[in-house]
Amino acid sequence: MNYRIQEKHTGAGRRIGLLGGTFDPAHEGHRHISEVALKRLNLDSVWWLVTPQNPLKKQRPTASLERRMQSARVIARHPRLHVADVEKRLGAHYTIDAIRLLQARYPDVRFVWVMGADNFIQLPRWKHWTEIILALPVAVIARPRYHLSAGLSKAACRYHVYRQNPEQAVLLPTTRPPAWTLIIDRLHSASSTQLRATRAG
Repeated sequence: MNYRIQEKHTGAGRRIGLLGGTFDPAHEGHRHISEVALKRLNLDSVWWLVTPQNPLKKQRPTASLERRMQSARVIARHPRLHVADVEKRLGAHYTIDAIRLLQARYPDVRFVWVMGADNFIQLPRWKHWTEIILALPVAVIARPRYHLSAGLSKAACRYHVYRQNPEQAVLLPTTRPPAWTLIIDRLHSASSTQLRATRAG
C-alpha cells in the first residue's frame, strides 16, 4: 500500500500540521486532536507520521508498522488527514530528523508540530527536544487530566515567554519559532494505552 505524501499537498504557502507517534493503535483521540488543529490553526491538512519505533517505548512490543499504518488509515477518514510512513521513507531515526528533512524537502510549506498535552509533558525526554521547539511552531491540544499539567510542565516553563494566545492560534503557522500555544477545546478521552489494556483483558 502506498503511504507517500502526494505533491498536490505540498504547494507553496500551505499550512500543514505534523502529528507524530506510534499510533499503536490509532484511535478517535488522534482524529479529534487533528480536527481541532485543522479548525483552530486554519490548516490545509494534518499529516500523521507513523514512526517505525518510538525510542521511548522500546521496552514494550509494538505492532508492525504496516498494521499500525492500516489502523491509522481506518481512523483518519477525513479528506485533510493524511497517513504517511515519512520517517521510514526518509530514514529519520528521531522526530527532529524527520522535521528537518521535511523542511528541507518542502521549504515553502508552513509546518506546525501538533501534539496532545500528555505528550507535551513528556517532550523533555525526546531526543534534542529543544531543537524541535526552535525548528517550528508547536500546537499543544488539551487532553483530559493533562492540560493543566502541560501548562506548568518543564517545556512550558522553559519557553513561557514564547507562549501564544490560543485565541490567536490561527497565526501560529506563520509565527517564527520558537512559538507554541495550548489550545483547550472539546476534550476526548480515548488513548492507545487504554485500548491496549482493553484488548489484553
